[in-house]
Amino acid sequence: MRVINTRPLPDAEPLTRALEALGHEVIEAPLLEIVFGPDPGTLELGGVQAVLATSANGVRALARFTDNRGVLLLTVGDASARTAEELGFSHVTSATGDVNALASAVIAACDPSGGELLHVSGTRVAGDLGGALAAAGFPVRRVILYEARVVDGLPVPAASALESGAVEAAVFFSPRTARTFVRLLGDAGLAETCHMLNAYCLSPAVAEEVSEVDWRAVVTAARPDQDSLLDCLSRTALSHASSSQASRS
Repeated sequence: MRVINTRPLPDAEPLTRALEALGHEVIEAPLLEIVFGPDPGTLELGGVQAVLATSANGVRALARFTDNRGVLLLTVGDASARTAEELGFSHVTSATGDVNALASAVIAACDPSGGELLHVSGTRVAGDLGGALAAAGFPVRRVILYEARVVDGLPVPAASALESGAVEAAVFFSPRTARTFVRLLGDAGLAETCHMLNAYCLSPAVAEEVSEVDWRAVVTAARPDQDSLLDCLSRTALSHASSSQASRS
């Protein structure tokens, strides 16, 4: 299948490689630009028992603003954990889920009296991690280290593919990206082109944001991780191939 990859750089790159390894043709259309804040010097980690990251960009920002690679780092999912390990962090735990799973992992691993929890994030966050942990008695400090800025218009490669009918699917990993895609489709007058596309969504919250568009199908991953989403694409591609073979018989 020809697939629009809406993830921002650099997260788009490993997804593109994974999709291509499965035989898909990928059109990269990043809808967000990641802008890291000005370097505030060494990030203060004194008295911090653990750092929490709800995205791979939060991990990248943390690495920019501190040389401490021994801090306990709890991430929302496996992709963020892999990024942390690649950047040299040595004590990394993945919640392998969403913000609620991360809150549960923190409560299981940490002590409310053991020191502050530091949540490194962008200007916008999904869910209420701080609220959930505060309710469990944890002191939480959120520090904003980057901003995800929305692009001005639908990237040209994606717009051209949609106009020509040369695309069969789009992949969405966050509610904000999905919402942005729908809005930019409308701005470009291309919303009606999606009736021949499948929308593959990482979670029900993501799927909800694409619901205003008339898709051929909206498919939600069984688990909020890349492998589960890729499995959805593989099963759909196999189904299409079987249908095509049957129609030729």
